[in-house]
Amino acid sequence: MAHDLKIALATRTGFRFEVRRARIEDEAILAEFFTHVSPQDMRFRFLAGVKSVSHERLLAMTRSDDSRVHNFLALSTNGVLIAVAMLAIDASGREGEVALCIRDDHKQLGVSWELLGYVAKYAQQLGLEAIISIESRENHAAIDLEQDMGFTITSYPDDPTLVLVRRQLQVEHKTGSKQPGR
Repeated sequence: MAHDLKIALATRTGFRFEVRRARIEDEAILAEFFTHVSPQDMRFRFLAGVKSVSHERLLAMTRSDDSRVHNFLALSTNGVLIAVAMLAIDASGREGEVALCIRDDHKQLGVSWELLGYVAKYAQQLGLEAIISIESRENHAAIDLEQDMGFTITSYPDDPTLVLVRRQLQVEHKTGSKQPGR
């Protein structure tokens, strides 16, 4: 899959941004991005009390395995990293876990809606049957957004502080040369 493919998106309010796959050289902008994310949102994204994102985790976000883990960057028209998204495909190749994080000063612009929609379409074009997300029960904004986008909410097994959100996808037939997002 092409790492240099950029997709232009716009929110309902007219805010424009581009989405592309993360690259090795993006470690510095990812580190900078996470300095603009609240401690609560860091906890929601990583499901743990993370004060800063480690070098190892940043490397993992930039050196994804193309077949299983896809990391996306959303950049404003002036090149500022405003959001990140991850799609991690399970071993069966039928389901993918999604995680998003939005920079604090770019919330309420519709970026989450458009970015999650893009990742869902990408997953569908890969032939996945469903996408899931594991959310803190306290993350009402994410849960509300996901419900509005057709996700169903269930309790997370063995952890009452979490919920599992799931959205079935219409399976598209895989073709050898088709690249999602085109």
